[in-house]
Amino acid sequence: MLRSKGVNIKDITKIYVTPNGKEFKAVDNVSIEIKAGEFVTLLGPSGCGKTTTLRMIAGFEVSNEGEIYIGGDMVNNDTPDKRDTAMVFQSYALFPHLNIFDNISYGLKLKKMSKDDIKLKAKEIIDLVGLAGMESRYPNQLSGGQQQRVALARALVMEPGVLLFDEPLSNLDAKLRVQMRSEIRNIQQKVGITAIYVTHDQSEAMSLSDRIIIMNKGIIEQVGTPKEIYYSPATEFVADFIGEANFIGGEIVEVNGGKAKVSVLDKFINTKYSGKKVAGDVCKIVLRPESIIIGDDGNFEGKVISSTFMGAYQDYRIKIKENIISCQDFNPIVKKVYNIGDRITIDFNEENVHII
Repeated sequence: MLRSKGVNIKDITKIYVTPNGKEFKAVDNVSIEIKAGEFVTLLGPSGCGKTTTLRMIAGFEVSNEGEIYIGGDMVNNDTPDKRDTAMVFQSYALFPHLNIFDNISYGLKLKKMSKDDIKLKAKEIIDLVGLAGMESRYPNQLSGGQQQRVALARALVMEPGVLLFDEPLSNLDAKLRVQMRSEIRNIQQKVGITAIYVTHDQSEAMSLSDRIIIMNKGIIEQVGTPKEIYYSPATEFVADFIGEANFIGGEIVEVNGGKAKVSVLDKFINTKYSGKKVAGDVCKIVLRPESIIIGDDGNFEGKVISSTFMGAYQDYRIKIKENIISCQDFNPIVKKVYNIGDRITIDFNEENVHII
């Protein structure tokens, strides 16, 4: 049904002028290559440039520098309606005076398609997004999740080469967000459309994406699969933004054959390493809370300063020397539970240690 297109962004920059006349680079020399049929998420905190980047792809913002290609064609000078993209907005932007069928088919009517073709295409999309039987309802008669499906259907029915999402789930409650992100991913994979999704929610990015692009202060910090971003963060910012992380200072003792020996907390650990640091360099290691092994016979001894039952896991804060280490011990009902003030030891496998 859809013919997806790749997107290639080359060195785009967007500069705004502040009220006091100073220039502000919202997006600073960013390059991105997205394959046809790929689901890519732009992720980062407020003000990082992700929405501005999406709006430049859509044509709602004009870049000061750089080039944007969709399906191999440069679109810098094309208006939004000429770019073969469709946007799903945060606010849904549904017409309140039109029923669901008319909202979804609105764009097809503007293209002056025949009534029979409109009916056929609209029905196909309505079935795809699970709105069959609701065609005659109006937006105010729908739940938030149903309104989001209408917005998605209205974009899909135009058969765009690229589907753009601007934080589409931010108005939904937490449980519905989880349900809708699963539905969006399933629909995207079913139709094979290229999707570019903007969010500040790392859980959404992890569950939806083939690749994640982490942005910060107008630049790209890292591009990778969810697994690469989580387990091999390129910077401290990425490690801290995606999930929870412990950062522990250390020193490189030896680098040899893709491995490194590191001095951490007055002990030596070995881990995989392919970076540029050499023996004698200071470093930081990243440890995810769930990867830490706790007990009574580990290598690093500390004191429990916080112990909180979280249902699926017991959450600990452990002080070792001057470091506060966050640990998550899953399925605590079958484990020994440590209390505040208890002595405890931790350990970790070398596969769980990442050097930045």
